[in-house]
Amino acid sequence: MLTFTIRRLLLAIPTLLFIALVIFSLLKLAPGDPTANVPLTVPPEVKAKMREALGLGQPNYVQFYKWLVQFFIIEPQVMIDHFFGTDFADGKLRVISWQWRGPVMDVVVQRLPQTLWVVGLSYVVGALIAIPIGVISAYKQYSWFDQIGTFISMIGFSVPTFFTGLLLIVIFSVYLGWFPSIYDTTLVVHDWPSFVKQLKQIAMPVFVLALYNAAQISRFMRASMLDNLNQDYVRTARAKGLSEKVVVLVHVLRNSMIPVVTVIALGVPGVFGGAIITEQVFKVNGIGDMLIKAIEANDLPTVQTLTFIFAFLIVIFNLIADILYGILDPRIRYD
Repeated sequence: MLTFTIRRLLLAIPTLLFIALVIFSLLKLAPGDPTANVPLTVPPEVKAKMREALGLGQPNYVQFYKWLVQFFIIEPQVMIDHFFGTDFADGKLRVISWQWRGPVMDVVVQRLPQTLWVVGLSYVVGALIAIPIGVISAYKQYSWFDQIGTFISMIGFSVPTFFTGLLLIVIFSVYLGWFPSIYDTTLVVHDWPSFVKQLKQIAMPVFVLALYNAAQISRFMRASMLDNLNQDYVRTARAKGLSEKVVVLVHVLRNSMIPVVTVIALGVPGVFGGAIITEQVFKVNGIGDMLIKAIEANDLPTVQTLTFIFAFLIVIFNLIADILYGILDPRIRYD
């Protein structure tokens, strides 16, 4: 397993470099100019100096090389300096946002907690709900529980998150007044009342994303369980006198989790993408909102950095899924 992990990490390097090149090339082809929103009273020579300061006058390959150095070398040094008090990155140029006039990663770090509160919690809640529902639906196939679970899953997977979010706002914020419709990013949790307030403001966005995630994961869980319940090893386990609880929860569930792990692992980056819409609906000042504002402002360094972070998450969680295969199924060996 160690050899496989090292090999996959080495293979991920050229993969990420290729992804970075594709993202950089596509953004360069996109229309727009960061100085387009500058007032018309600004003289052309001043605009030219602004473009030069932003590095827009350099060749594309130079801009791409500098971004690689800044993202892969300087930004990790900044992180090391932050945790260990060193000064490796002092005086070095970082990836600068054209919109916020500061390092992109600093803005990401500021907004990441809001996104993790919503996205991270919704994915955990969705998975914890989906797996038991999928197991029970498969074990009690065509029962009333299975029919209701299938119906709710189809609704959760078919209805877009922005519609679900607006529907919850109308019901629980406008008519009932139970939950706030706008996320307060200035709230600091320091006691029980503030913690309750935080739970109230994340309740609806977490439910919207958790419903979508649970709908997808539960259907995969049900299909995988149904496939394994009819296998020969299940009949053998029952013939040996093992209890039904042991057969289902130990043998069948462990083998059924293998394809579900792929869905869960590869779904994490997708949740960050889905959170872009949800954050817009509930006014969450997170990574998704940051990406939308960067696109509107033609802030290419920010768009490029955030898009590459999403691609990086896909590669990493793909590797995590492969490693979990070997843990769940002893028959799978990579060395």
